[in-house]
Amino acid sequence: MQESLEKRMPTGISSLDPILDGGVPPGTLTLLFGDIGAGHYEFAYSSTVNSLAVMHRIPGDGILYPKKILYITFTRLEDDIRHEITQSFHSGEAPGEMEEIAFEDLSDLYFDRSIVPDSWYSRSDTLTRLQKRSEHANIFMRLADIFEAAEPETLVILDSITDIATQTSLPNLWSDLTGFLRGLQRLSKTKSLTIYLLLSRGIIEKSKEIEVADIADAVFLFRWEESTGSRRQRIMYFEKFRGVMPHLEEQDLVKFAIRISTTGGFEVSNIRMVI
Repeated sequence: MQESLEKRMPTGISSLDPILDGGVPPGTLTLLFGDIGAGHYEFAYSSTVNSLAVMHRIPGDGILYPKKILYITFTRLEDDIRHEITQSFHSGEAPGEMEEIAFEDLSDLYFDRSIVPDSWYSRSDTLTRLQKRSEHANIFMRLADIFEAAEPETLVILDSITDIATQTSLPNLWSDLTGFLRGLQRLSKTKSLTIYLLLSRGIIEKSKEIEVADIADAVFLFRWEESTGSRRQRIMYFEKFRGVMPHLEEQDLVKFAIRISTTGGFEVSNIRMVI
């Protein structure tokens, strides 16, 4: 099978990577799209942390390991994200060296034109913030600089597209966002970047959700479903996976039950067939 001969970059989810013949093709722009609390953030956290453990391994047998891990945030504090990740694991200790995750905090640019007081989001003085604004006219220019500087075969988490997409009342913002994502999809191929885009479901218009999904190479949908005894169950679907979907559908591997534990983080269980 051609797909199995291609190189893969592990997601770090040990219960999922074997299903994907070792991981995702390097250069995949993946939309992690989900109901609130349904598992898309836990997927990103577990993938990030577990990738730390293999980051310095020598590639082999068609497997490429991420050389760097980059976490980009628009509104959240780095310390808050690190704490949330570590608290997701047993005893509050995440495996791997957390300090090796590089963070880019774009909150200065995100909040700079808002009504939020400067003291709430910035430790910089006014002159420094004005200098940043002149160097990076908007948040997309700053993002472009970050991705230009990213090393090939880097794992990148963009947290989150929801933050930008909800500001669609600003002139040209939606067209800027979709244009940037289309360019990013091309760049991911030339630099073998594995990129996760986080988007919460049901917050922006359905047509906009579909447009972002159309741009991505892969769409992992996370949702809640009712199970036996009226208990809610987290479910993950592969809604789209360019180059990989035929292999998954042939084996009915597109719908999975999810388990989130303090020992293993995000785990796939009870592989389910499509009905």
